[in-house]
Amino acid sequence: MAAGLTIGRLADAAGVNVETVRYYQRRGLLEEPAKPVGGQRRYPPEMVKRLRFIKRAQVLGFTLSEITGLLRLDAGCECAEARELAAHKLALIEQRIADLAAIRQVLTSLVRQCDAGEFGTACPIIAALARDDQQ
Repeated sequence: MAAGLTIGRLADAAGVNVETVRYYQRRGLLEEPAKPVGGQRRYPPEMVKRLRFIKRAQVLGFTLSEITGLLRLDAGCECAEARELAAHKLALIEQRIADLAAIRQVLTSLVRQCDAGEFGTACPIIAALARDDQQ
């Protein structure tokens, strides 16, 4: 038996499915080992770490394109560039949180108006959504 992991064992060890591994290969995040004649591709055990790196970066909100950049930086130990990417991602997340807080405030107000409304009057939620004067 050849050294290394089959794609199934690699996927299991990293906590992903085989199609995820194949997708990452198509995206250039993972190298696809050569297939020996009449045999199966074998992945080096360190590929598990790379897969876990990708999944952890995704959990933090990085896109696959951004992760590709992080993986390149990892190889060169470019902490300043990695920090810049993370700071940019943080700024985007903070903006998204602010946007969600504003949406929450509007929806909370509409729900309260609806709760306080009388039967037979227009629903404040439907009315607000139908209004032409709002963006």
